[in-house]
Amino acid sequence: MSTTSKLNLDELASSIVRCFPTLSLVEQRLSLELYRLLADGQPVPRTALAERLEVSIETVNRILDGWPGVFSDNERRIVGYWGLSIPIAYKSPHTLKMNGRTLSAWCAWDTLFLPELIGHAAEIESVGPAASGTVRLTVAPERVERVEPAGAQMSFLLPNALEVQRDVVTSFCHFVHFFTSRQVGESWAAKHAGTFLLSIHEAYVLAHLKNEAQYREVPRRSS
Repeated sequence: MSTTSKLNLDELASSIVRCFPTLSLVEQRLSLELYRLLADGQPVPRTALAERLEVSIETVNRILDGWPGVFSDNERRIVGYWGLSIPIAYKSPHTLKMNGRTLSAWCAWDTLFLPELIGHAAEIESVGPAASGTVRLTVAPERVERVEPAGAQMSFLLPNALEVQRDVVTSFCHFVHFFTSRQVGESWAAKHAGTFLLSIHEAYVLAHLKNEAQYREVPRRSS
């Protein structure tokens, strides 16, 4: 059964955004700059964010220290943030290649919303759970350009705000995967309560709606 028959994608996008902090204009700008700096494949110094945004390091620290899902190294440089990590910080079955750099996503869905936010197309390779196969995609900032195999699906889970605040990776990301077919995905979802399937098109539309709701005051850029 298509998820759109059970759940409105606009409502689902709104419920996802509500699980994360509401972003002020400065926070939206900081979030996007952090994604784009992380996409260079190196740890991001907080001073670099302060310089990019022309704000104090105290402002950057206050914002980042108040957000869940921000991971730093011993030098307080950011190595992972809201769905995106550099590979030395997080080994993932979901990888993105952008501008010749390999990056790690926290779940399959991250690979669909990150290209729009970062402003670059990505070549994606995602290995499904329990040896269920590999899905490959090309995702541009404004569309999905390639899906192999063509019948691939994505599992999803309605997020719980409290659990997301505590640990978004184990409470949400571990349940969001690509599958090579609906049949394979349904078999996995039947063993994981609360999960359901989205087509790649539905998942991409949901990703775009989430981005629009979360970053409506600042423009995204495309390449």
